[in-house]
Amino acid sequence: MDVVLDFERPVVQLRTRIAQLRDIEKANGVDLSASIEQLEHQSRKLEQRIFSRLSPWQRTLLSRHASRPYTLDYIDALFTEWVELHGDRAGYDDQALVCGMARFNDRPVVVIGHQKGRNTKENIRRNFGMARPDGYRKALRIMEMAERFGLPIFTFIDTPGAYPGIDAEERGQAEAIAKNILEMARLTVPVIATVIGEGGSGGALAIGVANRVLMLENSVYSVISPEGCAAILWRDRAEGPRAAEALRITAADCFDLGVVDEVIPEPYGGAHRHVDEIATSVGQILEKHLAELEALEPEALRQDRYARFRVMGKLVGAEA
Repeated sequence: MDVVLDFERPVVQLRTRIAQLRDIEKANGVDLSASIEQLEHQSRKLEQRIFSRLSPWQRTLLSRHASRPYTLDYIDALFTEWVELHGDRAGYDDQALVCGMARFNDRPVVVIGHQKGRNTKENIRRNFGMARPDGYRKALRIMEMAERFGLPIFTFIDTPGAYPGIDAEERGQAEAIAKNILEMARLTVPVIATVIGEGGSGGALAIGVANRVLMLENSVYSVISPEGCAAILWRDRAEGPRAAEALRITAADCFDLGVVDEVIPEPYGGAHRHVDEIATSVGQILEKHLAELEALEPEALRQDRYARFRVMGKLVGAEA
């Protein structure tokens, strides 16, 4: 069953009514086109009004929407000859991170991304997109292979954060994330990261040290979830909407702060209701940035990435 968020319910109800009128029109052979056209006009106006003024908390809810496109959806839409590669070569294969080789507009590339599930069984297998250290070591193994063969790397970020369980800590979660950050900074191939849903904490950054970081309009990127922040500051997770405002986690905020390089607009209604359209937009923007990066020499790519992160947090007017 499709999940409907409270603020989008009026639009969904109008669309349901339109579908009912179309069924009546088809079944009874009556002309209801005028009524349908009027309701469609109302639906478009209402959708535009709602989605043009979303709060940070509402965008957070959209970033987590169960019908939102996940990494494998983008792989199916944008890449060909996809071959998934498994295992960290230390006895584990984390299903929360998918890694593999593919072709993007006929170029051989490497693709890495968090993957959530569509139902309870899938989410258990994918651990709700929360990777253990094994997943990050698998990702690093594939990135090192990309470096060896000179292949561009695309990463898709969509995780509440790295898995905080005891087993993950025992196997070196912090070390695995830190190692990925270090090694990604050294890569001499183009790296483009796209936040397609939740960009949570080190779990996101472990595959997010890129030459270009992009965000979908209704995605979020933060050191902590709004609920986690609220639990620490106000000892009440229900203050999540208040924390979302303070954290500045939206795509627009991250762009203003220089954390991301481009915001990919989503159609009114969100990516989950316009999957083909958003996939096309993502593909076009990935192509643009890849073309720019392919013009750089290997060492220039490394320096470009270094310079990008070096200026983060720099105060305007402050001396170097």
